[in-house]
Amino acid sequence: MASADSVEHTTTVTTVTTSANSVTDTPSATSTDLVTDTPSTTLPRTTSMTSTSEAKQITVIELVGSGGMDKLQIKQKPYPVMKDDDVIIRVRFAGLNFADLMRRQGIYSPAPKTPYVPGFEASGIVEAVGTNVKNFSVDDRVMVFAGDGLWKDVICVNYNSCVKMPENMSFEDAAALLVNYITAYHILFEFGNLRENKSVLVHMAAGGVGIAAIQLCKTVSNVTVYGTASAAKHDIIKEIGCTHPIDYRTQNYVEEVKKLAPSGVDIIMDPLNGADSVHGFHLLRPFGRIIYYGAANVAAGGENRSLLTAMKTWFKCFSTNSFDIMQTNKAICGYHLGYLLKNEKEITDLARTAIENLLRLYKEGLIKPKIDQIFSFSNVGEAMHRMHSRQNIGKILLTPDEAFKNDANVGIKAMPATTVPEEHKSE
Repeated sequence: MASADSVEHTTTVTTVTTSANSVTDTPSATSTDLVTDTPSTTLPRTTSMTSTSEAKQITVIELVGSGGMDKLQIKQKPYPVMKDDDVIIRVRFAGLNFADLMRRQGIYSPAPKTPYVPGFEASGIVEAVGTNVKNFSVDDRVMVFAGDGLWKDVICVNYNSCVKMPENMSFEDAAALLVNYITAYHILFEFGNLRENKSVLVHMAAGGVGIAAIQLCKTVSNVTVYGTASAAKHDIIKEIGCTHPIDYRTQNYVEEVKKLAPSGVDIIMDPLNGADSVHGFHLLRPFGRIIYYGAANVAAGGENRSLLTAMKTWFKCFSTNSFDIMQTNKAICGYHLGYLLKNEKEITDLARTAIENLLRLYKEGLIKPKIDQIFSFSNVGEAMHRMHSRQNIGKILLTPDEAFKNDANVGIKAMPATTVPEEHKSE
């Protein structure tokens, strides 16, 4: 996959205005410490029809269809109406995940029917609570976990979707923790039964889940971690705890793993699928387990989905049957957090133990999300491009435009996109 340096990428920005209310332009950069080479992909802005006497509005990122960055639009919506079991939260940060890229391309299931607001995780401050809510109060600092709908500056969710943040946790860490670390935790400890003296192969080791997995592996004694990542990321993942970084771009990772572990690997975390699903299975040692939890190879190189790429990947996937698998003494597992999230009670029960253990490890200083960059809502397209071109090391976060512009304490900012041309600004 070509890097951002070699990809020419332009986006025409359009604006739809249906009322006299205008939306502020993309804020100017407030940090000069970091200059990125990501392309300009400022979102189209639309405003809903309102009257001058209407209640206050909130800002959301809405996915209006499958395709390129133009399918993501900034919109104004009414302030949420709260039910008895709900909590209203002012969002500080929201997480970006690879599943969000695939949803935009229309190749991820489950997904609501468009238009809808994406977003699986966020952090913020409680603004109001319903009459049945006893465990949360106004001004509580919380992290939020849901199937979608969190890319808003104000969210309204059932209180079961919220978790109080530890006192020493930043809003950035809170928005980066849940999806990546619950995924890695379930794969390693529920499916993988990770214990002392085992070995783990982590693909995309410098991504959000990859870094979470490496850190969790180091909480168990004498675990050997093989991690695939481009050479520029090796020092960082090695510092985190990767025993043997492997450059998948210049090396054949299958041959490298065979050299380092001739008898095979105990656990393989595969977010790639396609041909890699076959390679991984054959790298397992007896009683080894491969856990498929993504399909990054399906995602096309450009903004839009490619059915040809998807079909080629599909036909290269590992295939077996219950008779043949017996002879291998190996196990195949599949993990999909999105489908777990469809069952609110199930995910509440399954995630609660994981979250409790993860927060304990965080308080003990054994795990901590690595934040790659923070983008304003208006620049979600640039954030997606950075992730898709695999430039990120750790978690990419989004933050409401006003918070991005005004909060000097935001840790690692990305430079905003080029200012919207005059002819495309709201009247």
